Amino acid sequence: MIESDAPSCTIRPVTQERRYGWFPVLASLKNYRWQQFSADTFAGIALSAMLVPVGMGYAQASGLPAIYGLYATISALIAYAVFGPSRILIVGPDSALSALIAAAILPLAGDNVGHSIALAGMLAILSGLLCFTGGIARFGFLTDLLSMPIRYGYMNGVAVIVIISQLPGALGVKSKADGVFSRAFEIVSMIANGDANGAVVIISVLCLSVLLAFKRWMPRFPAVLVVVAVATFLVTHFGLAHRFDVEVVGTLPQGLPNFSFPTVSFAELSTLVPAAIAISFVSFADTIVLSRTFAHRKGQTVDANQELRAIGIVNIVCGLFQGFPISGSQSRTPVAESAGAQTQLAGLVGAIAIALLLLFAPALLKSMPIAALSAIVIGACVGLIQVAAVQRMYSLRRSELINSLVCFLGVMVLGVIPGIFFAVTLAMLEFIWRAWRPYDAILGRIDSRKGYHDISRHPEAKCIPGLVLYRWDAPLFFANAALFQERLLRAASVASTPTRRVVVTAEPMTDVDLTAADMLKDLHKTLAACGIELGFAELKGPVKDRLKRYGLFDLVGSDHFYPTIGLAVDDHVRSHRVDWRDWDEGPLTNPS
Repeated sequence: MIESDAPSCTIRPVTQERRYGWFPVLASLKNYRWQQFSADTFAGIALSAMLVPVGMGYAQASGLPAIYGLYATISALIAYAVFGPSRILIVGPDSALSALIAAAILPLAGDNVGHSIALAGMLAILSGLLCFTGGIARFGFLTDLLSMPIRYGYMNGVAVIVIISQLPGALGVKSKADGVFSRAFEIVSMIANGDANGAVVIISVLCLSVLLAFKRWMPRFPAVLVVVAVATFLVTHFGLAHRFDVEVVGTLPQGLPNFSFPTVSFAELSTLVPAAIAISFVSFADTIVLSRTFAHRKGQTVDANQELRAIGIVNIVCGLFQGFPISGSQSRTPVAESAGAQTQLAGLVGAIAIALLLLFAPALLKSMPIAALSAIVIGACVGLIQVAAVQRMYSLRRSELINSLVCFLGVMVLGVIPGIFFAVTLAMLEFIWRAWRPYDAILGRIDSRKGYHDISRHPEAKCIPGLVLYRWDAPLFFANAALFQERLLRAASVASTPTRRVVVTAEPMTDVDLTAADMLKDLHKTLAACGIELGFAELKGPVKDRLKRYGLFDLVGSDHFYPTIGLAVDDHVRSHRVDWRDWDEGPLTNPS
C-alpha cells in the first residue's frame, strides 16, 4: 500500500435529511448529541448580538420601521430551523434584498407606514409561493442561469444603490429625490451646502471605521456588537439625541409579531408580482450558494430543490407574521460557524433571545442612533462590492468584464427590479451568443503526437489529402445551423487539396434539432452535387439516435458514421486510395 500525506476528504450525502423529506429537523433531533447543546446555545446567544442591529438596519433600508426587521428575523429563524436542510445556515433580512423591497413597496405606499408593512408582507408571501412552487417543480437548476460575472455586476449595482439610499441616515439629512442618480446629486448638494448633521456624521464615520477595521484585521469578531454598544453609549452619555438632534430608534413595541394576513388591492398585487419574481430569484440564488458552501465544509450535500422549498416556506411564514422577504445571510452565517454552531438550534436560540428582548426589555435599544444602523448597512454593502473579482475578469477575460459592467449599468439606470430581469436576459443572451457563434476547427495530424489537432493552433499539422476533418464545438440548433453550413462549405472549398470527403468530428456536438437536421439534408445534397461525401465521427449515442429518427442515417449512409476519427481516416484512405502514411504506422521516433 502506498502511503500518502494528502488529507483525506469524504463527501457524505445528507441521506438522513432527505429521508425525513419536508422536516429535516427530525433527522437532526434523532442524531442530536447533548454535547452539541452547549455549543449551539453559546453560538445562538453570540449570534443574537448581531441579529438585532443587522435586522433593524435592513428593515430601515427596506423602507420599514426597524422593529419589523426583528419580526422577520424571529419568524425566519424558527421556520428555517424546522424546514431548512442546511445545518447552520442563518436566514433573515439581507442587504441584497433591501433595495428590491424598497423599490417595490415605497412607490405604492408613499408615506403610509402601515400600508408599507402590508405590502412588504404580501411581497414575502408572493416570493415564498414562487420559491415553494419552484421547489415542487424541481426548478432549482434555474439559478445556474446567472453566470458569476452577471451576478457580480448585479450585486455591485445593488450595493451602490443601497449605500446611496443609506447616506441620508448617515449624514442626518432627509432626501426626497427618487432614483439613484437624482438622490446622489441631492446628497452631494446638501453636503456642499453644509446641511449635514456634524454629530451624526461623526457617529457614522466612527461606526463604519470600526466595522471595516474589524472586517479587515479580525473578520470573525462580532464588530456589529462593538458598534452598537459604542454608538448607544455616546448618544446616552452625552445626550446627543437632544443636544444635537441625533435621531434614535426609540423604545421598541413590546411583544411578539402577530399572525396577520396582509391586505392589498388587486392592482397592487399585480404590481408586486415582478418584484416577487426578482426577489425569489435573488433570495434562492444567495441561499443555495451559502448552503452548499457551508455544507461542503462539513462533508455534506444539500438538495437545491429542498432548499428552494424551504426558503419558500420561510418567506411565507415571514409574510404572515409581519415580516418581509428574507434570504440566506452572508454575514451572519460565518458568525454562527465561528461561534461553534452545530445545528439549527443555534439559530433557534438566537430567535428566542430576540423574542425575550421584545418581551422584557424593549427599551434597551431606545438610544441606538439611526446613524449606526445606516453604517451597519453601508458596511455590509461595501463587503458586497466585488473589486477583486472585477480585477480578475479584467486580467483573465475582458469580455466577461464587459458583461458584468453592462449588467451593473443596467441595474443603476433601470433600477433594481428591472435590473434583475435585465441580468437574467443578459445571461441568456450571453449563452445564446456563445452557442450561436461557437469555436470551430479543421483537424490535422502531428508527427509523434496522438490524436487530431486544430491546424490553426498547430501549423505543423498535416491534413489528409482529400479529407476535411471539421469540428464544431457546440450543439447544432436553429440559431447556428446556417453558420455551421457556411463555415463547413468554406472549409471544404479552401482545403489545400481537392476535397472528396468531409467528416464532422461531432464529439462536442451534444444535440441536433429539427432545423439543423433539415440543414444537414441540404448540406448533404450540396456536397453531393460537388462530388463530396459527408460523414460523421464520434457522435454521442443520444445524438446518433436523433439522426436516425430524422432519416439522416439512410440519407448519408450508415457506413459514413464512424465510432472514431481514426476509423474515418482509414476508410477515406482505403476507399479513395489516398497516398497517406501516418506516423504511427512505422517506427516511432522522437516521442512526446
